[in-house]
Amino acid sequence: MSLLSQNVRTKNEVVKSKREVEDEVENNDSLKVRKRKKKIEGEELAVEQVNEMKKLESFLFGSLYSPVEFGKEDEEAELGKAAEKVPDLFFTDRSADSALSVYQKEDADLSEGSRGHDDELALQRKAVWVDDEEENATVNIAKVFRLRKLRKVENEELISGSEYVSRLRAQHVKLNPGTEWARADSKMDRGSDDELTDDENEVFVSRGFEDLDGVLKTNEDLVVKSGGKLLPGNLEYSRLVDANIQDPSNGPINSVQFHQNAQLFLAAGLDRKLRFFQIDGKRNAKIQSIFLEDCPIRKASFLPDGSQVIVSGRRKFFYSFDLVKARVDKIGPLVGREEKSLEDFEVSPDSKLIAFIGNEGYILLVSTKTKQLVGTLKMNGTIRSLAFAENGQQLLSGGGDGHVYHWDLRTRTCMHKGVDEGCLNSTALCTSPSGTHFAAGSDSGIVNIYSREEFLGGKKKPIKAIENLTTRVDFMRFSHDSQILAICSGMKKSSLKLIHIPSYTVFSNWPPSNRSLYYPRCIDFSPGGGFMAVGNASGKVLLYKLHHYQHA
Repeated sequence: MSLLSQNVRTKNEVVKSKREVEDEVENNDSLKVRKRKKKIEGEELAVEQVNEMKKLESFLFGSLYSPVEFGKEDEEAELGKAAEKVPDLFFTDRSADSALSVYQKEDADLSEGSRGHDDELALQRKAVWVDDEEENATVNIAKVFRLRKLRKVENEELISGSEYVSRLRAQHVKLNPGTEWARADSKMDRGSDDELTDDENEVFVSRGFEDLDGVLKTNEDLVVKSGGKLLPGNLEYSRLVDANIQDPSNGPINSVQFHQNAQLFLAAGLDRKLRFFQIDGKRNAKIQSIFLEDCPIRKASFLPDGSQVIVSGRRKFFYSFDLVKARVDKIGPLVGREEKSLEDFEVSPDSKLIAFIGNEGYILLVSTKTKQLVGTLKMNGTIRSLAFAENGQQLLSGGGDGHVYHWDLRTRTCMHKGVDEGCLNSTALCTSPSGTHFAAGSDSGIVNIYSREEFLGGKKKPIKAIENLTTRVDFMRFSHDSQILAICSGMKKSSLKLIHIPSYTVFSNWPPSNRSLYYPRCIDFSPGGGFMAVGNASGKVLLYKLHHYQHA
């Protein structure tokens, strides 16, 4: 037998193999059909589940997917017929009717006569739910810091639950004042007065805005501001990200100050860099830094109008940085003077003069426009501190003779001279923005707070002597509303105190007991009082949020 004859398959085997192939094809086709049926059944099941969920949600929460209509079947049939005739561009929204139907019971109780007086009487609906435990519960608002703002008197502690709820509502209204036109019970003044109505155009003026001419002629803020008084005792604050976190200084910080827009902030120190930051309390992004090669910075200050920055050091000259033109000018030495240092100065509130501390009791007055010496003042002994008052028309000075001088800058004469009680060497002066008070610090650490009117009238006794510092007073600053006075000494760690001016007491919870301020050297408050910045000798600018104030 040959090899070919051995490998040839019989006719039955060939037919059998063909049948097997056909069976496999049929099985594959049936399998595909089954999979397709299962897929369709799964999709139908998913659609049914979604429909069931929508029905359940509509049953629990109302008409979420289609507006619920109330009425007879006849009305529904009529609406269906009308819908067939009306084009699909329009539809009837009955969601408002369904919402109002909830109160049909209450509306039925109102008589037709009362409905006619809707303009005179507002609908008063009962509360949906009342907590009976409010009257029995008591809340201690003095124990929690964030609840102390709800106190009406200083020593108030326990209040009832209902009173607590009402005060929270009042606090919310105070922080979020609504508009008159949005209130449900507000009435538009539809009188016949020609000043309030326009018969032709039917224009009505809301209550509180009748005097439109007065609103347009004033530059006062239209936004209602919080005028609450700061309470003594504890100060509510929180620590934020350092103001110079993106570029810390390599040396002690000698000057920190907020711009009048409350966002731009400068920090300067002995590392010869003037840095600018945008303060938001979260990132405090760095804007720019300027390196002054020949001047370790002792003091830097914005002009009150925000146009320039004056920078000085222990040098015969000083620098002026124009914020608009981004240009740095070097000024000095001053003509006719031989001062070796112009490191300490003050800028007048009207941005017209810069007062430098000179030699032998001289005060050098320099114009901010021309940067030229325009006059000098001379006091007895050495001079250590300066402060402007009366919007730049008066100047206070103190020094080694223990006296406080009041200068009239219009006549360039000394209008008053008085002894600072208990002071042998004055080291710091500060006047309140309101002009009613001034504070004088000495090398013994005592800070005397005076009333300017009484001091100029001959009364030399201070209102209060603050004795909480034990080393030389280096820096003082009032807040924008004159309710806080910050005093510090750079010779001792955490030697920074905040004084509540109306009561002339020190806040007991400042400085923080669990944190060190290191050696504080300078302080500043933002224009709205919301931020407080503290520069220290380690090159950091600590930033705090004062919760009593709503604006930065």
